[in-house]
Amino acid sequence: GCLLLWLLPSVLKAQAGGEGRPRPLPCQQSPTRVSCKGAGLHKLPKELGPGVKHLELSNNFIRTLSETSRPWSGQLEYLDICFNQLEAVSEAALAQLPRLRALLLGSNHLDRNYVANGRAFRLLRSIEVLDLSANNLESHMAGWYVSNLTTLRRLDLSGNRMTRLPGGLFGSAPALRELDLSHNYIMHIEEGAFGALRHLRALDLALNSLRCISGFTLTPLRVLNLSYNALELFAVPQEGERRYQLQVLDLSHNRLLRFPELPGARRLTHLNLSSNAIASLAPPARRPADLALQRAEAARRRSATVNPAANLSRVADLDLSNNQLHQLPLAFFRRLTSLRSLDVSMNCLQDVTRESLTGDNSLGPQELVLLPVRSLDLHGNFIHSLPRWFFDFLPHLESIDLGSNSLQPCEGRETGKGETAGGAAPGGTCTAFYNILGLKHLSLRKNNIARLYPYTFNQTPLVSLDLSENTALFMPKEALEGLEFSLQKLSLRGNQMHDGQAEFPCLDSLKALDLSSNNLSLLPTGLLCSPLESLDLRSNSLVALEEPAVVSWARSLRLLWVAGNPLSCCALGWLDA
Repeated sequence: GCLLLWLLPSVLKAQAGGEGRPRPLPCQQSPTRVSCKGAGLHKLPKELGPGVKHLELSNNFIRTLSETSRPWSGQLEYLDICFNQLEAVSEAALAQLPRLRALLLGSNHLDRNYVANGRAFRLLRSIEVLDLSANNLESHMAGWYVSNLTTLRRLDLSGNRMTRLPGGLFGSAPALRELDLSHNYIMHIEEGAFGALRHLRALDLALNSLRCISGFTLTPLRVLNLSYNALELFAVPQEGERRYQLQVLDLSHNRLLRFPELPGARRLTHLNLSSNAIASLAPPARRPADLALQRAEAARRRSATVNPAANLSRVADLDLSNNQLHQLPLAFFRRLTSLRSLDVSMNCLQDVTRESLTGDNSLGPQELVLLPVRSLDLHGNFIHSLPRWFFDFLPHLESIDLGSNSLQPCEGRETGKGETAGGAAPGGTCTAFYNILGLKHLSLRKNNIARLYPYTFNQTPLVSLDLSENTALFMPKEALEGLEFSLQKLSLRGNQMHDGQAEFPCLDSLKALDLSSNNLSLLPTGLLCSPLESLDLRSNSLVALEEPAVVSWARSLRLLWVAGNPLSCCALGWLDA
């Protein structure tokens, strides 16, 4: 009691005088770098060495950059004042930063006093990187801030309130190489807005309100992000005297109805068209008024008219997911001779056809169109079967995702000569997954597969196989025959399989097995000879694990999940192993 009374005056004094408040975090210093992030500062620090070149002041309460002299300011090259309350920048303050190359001012209030602030910015004669993001800037304010920054190379204006890009907006920043205008409200780009930017390499216009871009003239641009707009039309015209350098184009999450015409984008390597409303890969029908022009320029425009992808021979990655395609004409992609990854998931595909939808009948009835695709994603469609020639078109295919379709595998019967003959699944058309020599990764998740037949994947060297979420799947021992020396990862998750519905051959290479969310009270037979490293048995009906099985995995097993089982506390001998 006496000790408490003795301490009480000190406690009351601390509460009254503020001594109990948490002190600001100290700055972390080195000879050339200082970080005062979240240090509770209201103004620039004074007590820094003269050799400081890199200063971080983000997440503080700084309102102004005043003209107070600092002994370190003459050498400063990098200054970060993001996430403060900055609203005023004096000319005298910036005059003391002659070597400043990077100035980060994102998430402040620079819409206030923008006229005086912009006038002060003209003293940034060496600036190369400028961040003005999230400052509530309108178009004219942003233009005023960058009106005389001739050395600027990287500019971030994202997260502001810009609604239009007037002509000549960046005319005083001709050295720009990277420009971020994402997350604004831009609806209109006037002619000449980017006219002076002859060195621009990357432009981000994502998350705006653009509806049409038809006069694309940024020939030096290499990366263009137009995702999350309202684009219904985008076109890169034929190349003129200057060749387009565009390599990465993101048009995802727009309103495109057709595959865009890109005759000038011959250097394109990555094209993202996901989450649009593309219903066909055929070229748009020409109006009668266009016929005279079409005939006059027939030789020059023939390839683009017949196939919108005709000039995209360098595209390696094409994303068409989340559209409204009903057919997948493989001949459409025959001009994409560098294509490695193709994503057509989450569409309305029902059929895969050999024919082109463009009227190009140059292919003979037996002629193969060999595509170089290595990874193909078709999950989330309505495909009932794939013809045998489908995999002949894709001789380099290594990975295919066919999840969430309605495919039924065929039976592959082993013959006396070691070859495999096909057999149909009873009751309908099936898809043959045997003898696909290069295929390593296959997903048949959620296809309503009721049964696997013997030798289903024989002579297909699968490394991973996903058969999850096929309710009540029956998998006899012979179903996985032929995968003994290749299969390393297998998922049978969520199949609601009971004892006896899954049997395994001796899979000598199997390392990861997922049997979770089934109704198993016993481990399937045939697993003892597999060198399992990861085994998921969650949410089953297991009372115990057979000790012989656990002993056989004692040296290999690293991860074991058994949660959600009615394990008996009287039968835990397997834990000793």
